[in-house]
Amino acid sequence: MDEAIILGNLFTFFGMVFNALSSTRKTPRGVLWMQNGAQGVYLISAVFLKGYSAAAQNVVSILRNLVAIRNIKNKAIEWTLVVLGVVLGVACNNRGWIGLLPVVGNLQYTLAIFRFKNDERKIKIFFWIGAAVFVVFNFAIDNYVGVAADLSVMITTGIALFKTRKKRA
Repeated sequence: MDEAIILGNLFTFFGMVFNALSSTRKTPRGVLWMQNGAQGVYLISAVFLKGYSAAAQNVVSILRNLVAIRNIKNKAIEWTLVVLGVVLGVACNNRGWIGLLPVVGNLQYTLAIFRFKNDERKIKIFFWIGAAVFVVFNFAIDNYVGVAADLSVMITTGIALFKTRKKRA
């Protein structure tokens, strides 16, 4: 196996560790800082795996988290970050249609958060869709750790959605 693939998967694993640790933080700022650590490591992984459109999305996610950490609530900045994500993702795309998947995944989830920020079920549905998009992308760039992580997200989110559906019935 290619050394870059091994390193990319290893960095993805470390990013997953950061994400897991983010759930142990006691403040929103702590969560966001830990998630920034994860995004930074995922950025390195994406570069090793030559998934540059995903790397661009990681940069935008870090910026979005920094805005949230500073508690800046400004629609113009939020929409600028959305547009920046699309523009950078398309500009950095080196994988054809597959390379657009991280852009689509992040775009649909970000827009869902803006539109449905008070509807937990809809946010989870769009989170599930984003994970599904990233399963395909990660498989295409040989990020098998990322595929496993996204599949586990899809399963746990699917279970949570099923349970909330059963409660409504």
